[in-house]
Amino acid sequence: MSIEEELAELKATVGYIKDRMDILDCIQRESRARDRQDLEQIASCWWEDGVDEHGAVVTFAPEYPEKANAGHQGFLQTSHNITNHLCEIDGDSANCESYVVGGLFWKDGDKMSFGIGRYLDRLEKRDGEWRIHTRRCTIEMTGDADAGWVYSEAIQGFLKGQWSQEDPSYERPITWKSKEEGLRW
Repeated sequence: MSIEEELAELKATVGYIKDRMDILDCIQRESRARDRQDLEQIASCWWEDGVDEHGAVVTFAPEYPEKANAGHQGFLQTSHNITNHLCEIDGDSANCESYVVGGLFWKDGDKMSFGIGRYLDRLEKRDGEWRIHTRRCTIEMTGDADAGWVYSEAIQGFLKGQWSQEDPSYERPITWKSKEEGLRW
C-alpha cells in the first residue's frame, strides 16, 4: 500500500470516527438539555423539519422543546441516560438505536418512576453538522420506587440538579465548592 493510499484510508477512518462521536454527542446533548429544561440546547439538536414520535404524540421540531419540557412538569427532576448505542452511517444520514433509561422524580417527592426504552433516530449531516431529523421512541418496561433514600443522611450534602442553566454542569471552569455553596440535598 502506498503512502497516499494509507493516508486516504486513515483520513476515511478518522472521518468515520468523528461522525460517530458527533452523532452520539448530539443524542446525549439532547437528553442532557431535556434534563436541564434548556429550550435553546434542545432545539440545537434538531433540524427545523424534524419530527419526534413519543407514543401516540407526534411533535414537529419547532414545537418540540417546549412540548418536551411541558411533558415533564409533573416531576421535580428527570434523568435521561443513554446506554447502548448503535449507528449506521450512510453518507450524510445515519440510522441509530440508542437505549435510554429515564428516571422521573415526582413532584410529591415520595415516588420515583423509571422507563426503559430506545430512541430510534435518523440524523442528517448538513453543512458539516449532525442533528436529529426523525425520532421514534419505544418503551420496553417501567417501574416505580420509593424515593425516600434521597432524603437520607447518606445523601445530605450532594448537589441537586436544577432545571435551568443554574445547574452546576453549566459552570466553567468546573471547580469544587464548599459544602455551603450550591443547591444541595
